[in-house]
Amino acid sequence: MDRQNLTLLTDLYELTMMQGYFKHKERNETVIFDAFYRNNPCDGGYAIAAGLEQLIKYIKELHFSKEDIDYLSSLGIFDADFLDYLANFRFSGDIYAIPEGTVIFPREPLVKVIAPIMEAQLVETAILNIINHQSLIATKAARVCYAAKGDGIMEFGLRRAQGPDAGIYGARAAMIGGCIGTSNVLCGQLFDVPVKGTHAHSWIMSFPDEYTAFKAYADMYPSACILLVDTYDTLKSGVPNAIRVFREMRAAGIPLTFYGIRLDSGDLAYLSKKARRMLDDAGFTDAVISASNDLDEYLIESLKAQGAAITSWGVGTNLITAKDNPAFGGVYKLAAVMDDNGDFIPKIKLSENSEKVTNPGNKTIYRIYEKETGKVKADLICLVGEHFSEEEPLLLFDPLEPWKKTKLPAGSFTLRELLVPVFKGGECCYESPKVMDIRAYCLKEQDTLWDETKRFVNPHQIYVDLSRKLYDTKIELLDRMSEK
Repeated sequence: MDRQNLTLLTDLYELTMMQGYFKHKERNETVIFDAFYRNNPCDGGYAIAAGLEQLIKYIKELHFSKEDIDYLSSLGIFDADFLDYLANFRFSGDIYAIPEGTVIFPREPLVKVIAPIMEAQLVETAILNIINHQSLIATKAARVCYAAKGDGIMEFGLRRAQGPDAGIYGARAAMIGGCIGTSNVLCGQLFDVPVKGTHAHSWIMSFPDEYTAFKAYADMYPSACILLVDTYDTLKSGVPNAIRVFREMRAAGIPLTFYGIRLDSGDLAYLSKKARRMLDDAGFTDAVISASNDLDEYLIESLKAQGAAITSWGVGTNLITAKDNPAFGGVYKLAAVMDDNGDFIPKIKLSENSEKVTNPGNKTIYRIYEKETGKVKADLICLVGEHFSEEEPLLLFDPLEPWKKTKLPAGSFTLRELLVPVFKGGECCYESPKVMDIRAYCLKEQDTLWDETKRFVNPHQIYVDLSRKLYDTKIELLDRMSEK
């Protein structure tokens, strides 16, 4: 928080490897690293890309200060000539990325770094830290908002977040995922997003009685009067006192523009339906019923199925921490090395676990949409320079079970390349949109998903296919490695 220069936000082995490449300068080739993830969070059907703005800021400010150099020197493992090199270090490579708010799927590059291996190695940890965290929270927020079926979701998990940075950037990511506001005032200031909130139980308890507390709050905030009704007895005290205050406001000619109650405990389905009837009988049919209390997408979905009369939801702990799936699992793997002729030689990582075998080469991604519906049909990872036409048939096949094939007729689909240039030659060539614009884009992105992909139980998985050329390259490398 108090440190803008995040250059040392890295694992020590990135720096020890850097020194190794520095000492063996012939090994400092230009390389390609891909950042990607292997499995969707929460066993879902998709994820949401987030964190690119902070990645850009990190790269722009990447430099070793005198204090950084002095600290590294004190470790006793770095030579003076290497430290002199670090004192003048700047990132000089290229970075491509999928824009924030984009729906993403496993195994496709979210960030592609093309740079001398010393530079590409240094930025690994910070890139993963930034992209993993915000993509996780944006994905969780998208799931929570989907469960609410159009009701507003407010993020208010700051006090339960794992520290200030997680609270600030988690709230930012939650806004991208679809939340309508956050309780985090600093996030609101930094990213120009709506901040929202009501009052705590302590407000009620600090007054002689509940009615007096409600009346004082309504006098101060008549245009945003949401009263917390469960401090003492929701149905016998809280809701009746709220109705009394609303009647007095109406009688005084105060416009009831945004008003209602909040439930924070008890059986939310039962209490909300009872409260709704009481408010309606009193003539306050447009009063909001907001709810909180350890909510997540599963509980919201259940409450909706039970007919809960809740139209606004406050979600804290389970959203800001992604409690049921606290890590995104993104990785950063070498994909290619440039030879003396300037050509990229594909590289592959092997594993006995087939999903950990990487996709080699200099790659890009095309998203394939069904033309009739606008829904995502598949993603196609291919080598840079491959050409595909919407006016020609397109054959897709499952790279793990290549006998499974789908042939898309010409004119039945549209194509969109996902990776965009962010840095070229160390200079930023991309301007991040405002968070609320990213949020609007993200909502449109989610509309391109099938409902079957968005469901929480056994969602339909969108295929991420390889082009024939990339697949053949991968098989050739695997065959070559197996012969050694």
